[in-house]
Formats: sequence, structure tokens, C-alpha cells
Amino acid sequence: MRNFVVLDAPSNLGLRPPAPGTVPGCYKLAGALREQRIVQRLGALEGGVVVPPRYDRGEWQEGDGVFNAAAIASYTVRLADRIERHVRAGDFPVVLGGDCSIQLGASLALRRVGRYGLVSLDASPDFRHPGNSDRIGAAGGEEVALATGRGQDDLTDLEGLKPYLRDEDVRYFGIRDCFEEERAELAALKIPVVTVGDVREWGGDALATATAQAFAVPQLQGFWVHLDADVLDPSVMPAVDSPDPDGLLPEELVAVLRPLLASPQCVGLNVTIYDPDLDPGGSAGALLADALVSAFAES
Repeated sequence: MRNFVVLDAPSNLGLRPPAPGTVPGCYKLAGALREQRIVQRLGALEGGVVVPPRYDRGEWQEGDGVFNAAAIASYTVRLADRIERHVRAGDFPVVLGGDCSIQLGASLALRRVGRYGLVSLDASPDFRHPGNSDRIGAAGGEEVALATGRGQDDLTDLEGLKPYLRDEDVRYFGIRDCFEEERAELAALKIPVVTVGDVREWGGDALATATAQAFAVPQLQGFWVHLDADVLDPSVMPAVDSPDPDGLLPEELVAVLRPLLASPQCVGLNVTIYDPDLDPGGSAGALLADALVSAFAES
């Protein structure tokens, strides 16, 4: 039995402000899930918190690269230190974000240890980079591109370990079927993508089981799971910064997560993007917590 360790990473540094003079509310995700007793329900150990730097874009303007880059870089190293320690100890970190840029902390930590894969459950690929976009800025929409070595060196080459992930070690689940151009780029890079339509046609359990088995090869030490709450349909998870229609339903998400989390090769999970400011009644947060507990129930 592995020890689950819940670790808070309440960084919102990778998202654009939802309105002038405001900051993204996803930094409250960890507190909201703790309010749902996620630690007790998972039977997890307490991992504490990695406190992020202040959200301050300063004089940043479009065309200046990734905003908050220095803060994200320093936070990535500090978060990686904590995750690395738990992974080396044989613990299973459950990292509560935060925006998707926290995934860089996990990728850097695992790169220090060896070669690991990533399974990203997300509505969109988060693969924006200078080669496919002139709107670089928000690392929360660019973290997989950054982790695979695409973008500015102060984020892609921390500690001289570029890339943190190899293209062939990345898998996607829950991408919306409408992202045809993005899927074409990933296909050209031989990065497998399972769309919402694929999940419904072939079954999330079967596809996730096959994915987990594909990581059980000598070249890899394991894989990490990145869960963006916007993979869920807005009818059940409206509290995200970019709610895209036609997403997974809770039972479909659980069906995908269970085989991944149950795999001996899976070494950790992070949860991102849920914004309690957009969920005043707390129902979406409760649903997310229930889905996580259910997904871990058989792992």
C-alpha cells in the first residue's frame, strides 16, 4: 500500500486575469477540496503547502513571452523539490492546484529522478508555443509545450534538464473533438489523443487500461496524471476559466481515472483549474471531490 500525501500548490501565476484588477480564483481550489474533506476521505497524509509568489504581471504586454515567468520558474523548482521527495520515498502525491502551470513542478521533479510519462486529462492540449501561436503569455495554457521543451529557456530548461518530458511519453484524454488543428499537430508528433468521442465509442476504462499498460516498459519509471477540471462538461463543472461544451460526465471521468490511478506505474496526480469564485454554492467542488474519491476507491 502506498501512502497518499495531499500537497497544496495554490498557484494562479499561469492564468490571465478574469477581469481587470482581479486575479484568477483557482488558487482557492485546494482549500475548497479540503473543505470537502478530501484528505480524510482519501485516507491521506498531510503534505502541507508550497506557497506561491505574488501574482503580479507588472508591465507585461502581449509579445513579451510568458507573464510571471520568473515567479513560475522559482515556484516550479520549489514545488519539484517537494514532489521529488515524496516520489523517492514511495509516496503517492496528490497535488491540489492551482492552475495548470503547476504541472511543470511535477515534470521537473520526475525528470530529476528518471524518465516518466504524462497522462493529461484536459479539455484542450495546453500545447500553445511560439511555433503555433503569436499569443504566448499564459503558462497555464502552455505547460505541456513547455514541459516538452517548446518555449523560452527560463521555463523549459530549468537545471539544464530540457526537456522534462519526451513527446512520445505524453498521452491525452478528454480533448474536445472540435480541436482539429491542435489534434493534427499532436498526431504529427505521434502524441496519442483520446477525445471525448473516443471515450464514448470505445469506453474510458478500456482506453485508460491500455494507456497504463503502455507505460509499463523498461525505458520508463512510471507516469504522472494531470487532471484539469475543465475536462468535465460545463453542465456539471461550470467553475473553470474556459468552459468548453461537450466534455466528459463525472462517471466517464471516473472510468478513465480508475485504471490510471490503480496502475503500479502511476506515481502521482495533480488537480487544477476549478475556481471556487465561480461556484458560490460549492456544488461543482463537491462533485469534483466525489469524483476523485470514487476514482481512488479501487486504486
